[in-house]
Amino acid sequence: MMREKQKKKERQQKEKIKTSWMIGMIILLLLNIGATAYFLYSLTLLGSIETFLRYVVAIVLIALMIFSFFHIRKTARKKKKVRFIIDVTLSLLYSAILIFVGGNIIKAIGKVGNLTERETTYSASIVTLSTNKATSINDISSSKELGMIQDENSVDGYQIPQQIIEDKGLKNKVKYYDNYTDMLADLYDEEIEYIFLPSGYQSMFTSIDAYKDIAEETKVIYTQNKSVKQEVSAGKSLTEPFTILLMGIDSDTNDLSQSSSFNGDSLMLITFNPTTLNSTILSIPRDTYVPIACFNGKRKNKITHAAWQGEQCMMDTITGFTGIPIDYYVKINFKGAVQLVDALGGIDAEVPIGFCEQNSDRAWGENTICVDAGYQHLNGEQALAWARHRKSAGFDDFVRGQNQQLVVKAMLNKLKDVRDLDTVYKILDTVGNNMATNMTTSEILSLYNIGKDVLSRTKDMAVEDVLSMQHLYISGADASIYDYSTINGQGTRMRLYNFVPYQESLDAVIQAMKVNLGMAEPEMQKTFAFDASVPYEESIIGKMSSGSTNLTLLPDFTGSSVSYVQSYGSSHGIKINVTGNGSRVVSQSVPYGADIEFVKTLTINTGSTTTKKETEDDEKTTTKPETSPSPSPTPDPSPTPSPTPPEKTEPPVEPTDPELPPEVNPES
Repeated sequence: MMREKQKKKERQQKEKIKTSWMIGMIILLLLNIGATAYFLYSLTLLGSIETFLRYVVAIVLIALMIFSFFHIRKTARKKKKVRFIIDVTLSLLYSAILIFVGGNIIKAIGKVGNLTERETTYSASIVTLSTNKATSINDISSSKELGMIQDENSVDGYQIPQQIIEDKGLKNKVKYYDNYTDMLADLYDEEIEYIFLPSGYQSMFTSIDAYKDIAEETKVIYTQNKSVKQEVSAGKSLTEPFTILLMGIDSDTNDLSQSSSFNGDSLMLITFNPTTLNSTILSIPRDTYVPIACFNGKRKNKITHAAWQGEQCMMDTITGFTGIPIDYYVKINFKGAVQLVDALGGIDAEVPIGFCEQNSDRAWGENTICVDAGYQHLNGEQALAWARHRKSAGFDDFVRGQNQQLVVKAMLNKLKDVRDLDTVYKILDTVGNNMATNMTTSEILSLYNIGKDVLSRTKDMAVEDVLSMQHLYISGADASIYDYSTINGQGTRMRLYNFVPYQESLDAVIQAMKVNLGMAEPEMQKTFAFDASVPYEESIIGKMSSGSTNLTLLPDFTGSSVSYVQSYGSSHGIKINVTGNGSRVVSQSVPYGADIEFVKTLTINTGSTTTKKETEDDEKTTTKPETSPSPSPTPDPSPTPSPTPPEKTEPPVEPTDPELPPEVNPES
């Protein structure tokens, strides 16, 4: 009896041991299967990166998992404790490695995915002059008009304002405008008391001299936000030539999701051919005078103003005057550039000219950033100051564009040397917070194959020695243009400095971009000559000292005969209306210097004698309120002043089309 109980107890003990071995084997197998599955899932997120290698790794891991199953099963059956402990240790280590690597892949892919702009927060504010006694939306009288732009597709210019009106039950009459500058002009002229503007309007308009003190002269009495999901394309592998528009944004915040409307402070159009590894880089001056795609009638203006209505307006505008389709955009916050350069440990570059500039917060004094000429190691603040600076002798918008390209190249050279995982995450975090793009995650990952090709060729070489970077240059002339259109009554009614491209220069850079994109065949050079005694200078496409602008500015008709003005109007398609009974012009409804492309009607007054000074005073239709800190806005400064027609004396000299100011000297 006692012996049977002992045998039963031994059988139960053996069953427990066998069960323990089976449970241990199952746990190990589940751990291996789970770790392998987790790692294989992370590999599927890599898109087109190392496709063949990923398949090989997947097959090897599955084979190891099968081998592990039979090996652990065999060990468990033989009940070899030492071997089982070794197997457990190796399995745990193997699983930990798979989970660690897979987790980092998933984490990195997630950070890359944050670059894609899937949702944007728009914000609109009701703005009035700071002298207005109203402090909240409840103080707005129902008899007052509200100004907003008429573009129904604009979220912060139309949709949110309409929502505010509905939510707050406002019964006010709405006055619609073509663009924000016209609303601001009426606000400053006190023709309207309340207008809807994007909440970041202060950074948008401070570049216009008349509104440089807009932060002190206006105030916000109500703000409302709206989040909008962005449409993202299905994605493709970047194996064909493509274009990227790089937009530097001077934002007040570190969050690009709050910068739906922005100030396009820096524009760089890049074309890239992944087959030849050839790229073209074109820096577009922010004051370039071009048709703005989202302005009523595509009225011409500074290209930077296209950014006020979002990146799509900017892309459509650039495509409109170049004919180059833009596949992708990348918005970079200037403040984020500081953090990115610092995350890279700084950059090394040759600084041609020393300078001093504001820091990233636009502060002078003890915050002033100064950089000496020569080969320098620059931190983030210094690199940004160099990319921004354009006011010192030897600097201008064109030099600034070239400096920005040098900063980009210096960053690429540093990126190829990054090997530390913490640095990679720091860079991804910085980029994720300060960069936004319409590229999908798979499209961004496709850049890996290009980067791999570049790295395999560079090794100890600089990036520019492998990547063929063709620098393009838009040459043109400075012009002070009176911003107004008689077609729709739109415009700031101020003289603004503009940069007018030479058509020949524009044609040359467009041709170079089309060739690189495979849209045009290259022109073969059949002759070649050189002089060994003359140092070689790289030829920059589009760089020239003169050319045609296809721009005609309205003359000053003061003192001219009515018959001459009527003849001029007939030859230029302008309807001339005459008031008064005199024979000579004493004033005109549209001041001189307006682009005649947008002047279709002109009223001349021949009534009484008026001095030239009084005529010029009549131009100042956009004035600031008397109580504002500055008495009246002044036009944007121009590097080359607009020519002033001479005072007329008897007998009067008939005016001719005013010439553009002298051409920009690219060497200056």
